[in-house]
Amino acid sequence: MKNLLLIFFLLLAMHLQAKTTLISYTLVEQLSKEDMEAFYKSQGIPKLISPILTGVDIYELFYHTNLPDGERVIASGLYYVPTSYPYEVATMQYNHGTAMKNRTGLDYNGEGTICKIFAADGYAVAWQDYIGLGKATGFHPYQHLETEGQSGVDLLYAVQQINQEIGLQVNEQLFVTGYSQGGHAALAVHKTIQEKYPDDFWVTASSPMSGAHDMSGVQNEIMEVEYSQPHYLPYLLYGYQQIYKVFEDNEDFKRVFKPEYRYVVDNILAKGHNVDEINAMLPEKPFDMIEPYFFNEYKNNPEFYFTKVLKENNTYKWVPESPVQFCYCKGDEEVYYKNSIVAMEWMKENGAKRIINREVSEVFNHRQCADYAVMYTKFFFDSFRNGFKKGRKGNLIKNILVKTVVNIEEKKLKKKD
Repeated sequence: MKNLLLIFFLLLAMHLQAKTTLISYTLVEQLSKEDMEAFYKSQGIPKLISPILTGVDIYELFYHTNLPDGERVIASGLYYVPTSYPYEVATMQYNHGTAMKNRTGLDYNGEGTICKIFAADGYAVAWQDYIGLGKATGFHPYQHLETEGQSGVDLLYAVQQINQEIGLQVNEQLFVTGYSQGGHAALAVHKTIQEKYPDDFWVTASSPMSGAHDMSGVQNEIMEVEYSQPHYLPYLLYGYQQIYKVFEDNEDFKRVFKPEYRYVVDNILAKGHNVDEINAMLPEKPFDMIEPYFFNEYKNNPEFYFTKVLKENNTYKWVPESPVQFCYCKGDEEVYYKNSIVAMEWMKENGAKRIINREVSEVFNHRQCADYAVMYTKFFFDSFRNGFKKGRKGNLIKNILVKTVVNIEEKKLKKKD
């Protein structure tokens, strides 16, 4: 009996520990409703698409999360809080795109704008920096499903604590989204919540945007051709080396690369260069930087360890119980659009009941796709706030307006070609 009581209290302590992830938080910016009006005007954001109903307070926070081996690490994030929203506040967990340097301000890739837009319309937005980025030290496990998911969940625990301390009342709605790497991370967070934390969180809906969901399949095919983002390969390999220890040490790992590219790994480790600077150091065809023996093993040996870990980080081989909307563009030159197609088809074939196909454009590239994918994501999430339990593609008039603008922009691009 004593042993049973001891086990019970140990399990209880572990559960409570998982909920106390917050280390500290600081209010770093306060934007009044008038400030948001000026911001929208400066950015050319139409209020018809997303209204301004409140000011926004921005908090920077630090919290604990875990690596797969159990090591406890410190991660950072941002929290965008509506200050005077007249209705119940929903929570949105946001995941940003690829970054290689620590964050000095309150943004990566201009995606802070997305969080402000949602917060000004009554969403409490929890932005994760990911392990090793933001204001955190250590390496970043790029495109790694388990750590993206775990750090996203631990961020949600942390903002629950902040809500209690600042008196923010939130409802039970939780939305998850992100763009590019954030699209991959959005599905990772949704999957992690559903499979590991269903008693503490429930995802109302997710909207992964332009994510590389099929890491071992269609996304990997573009590594053999000219590619606008060759940094993707060494960044991915380096992160997986730190997690999986594919090679005995980092020096052995560097021998995967041809001698003239081995210094790039050191630059990634130092986190002193941005994506464009790393790209300038690399060949246009990513696999041209790899030694032939490694490439041959990858191509011809199905038991090759790296091939296996890539498959582990595909984000789609599970059946979501909540609605998921996939946003993508067929002209995306960075994240092949078939990532979304493969993921949707697998989920539907295996029993997922609410998978929504949101093809944003036939011709937009990765950057052009982002703005419109965000609009469609907001329309989708707003439909749940408006009472549609399974979600809809959103307000018909707003959808028509956005589609009209997309058509105009597509025609301009086709004329240029």
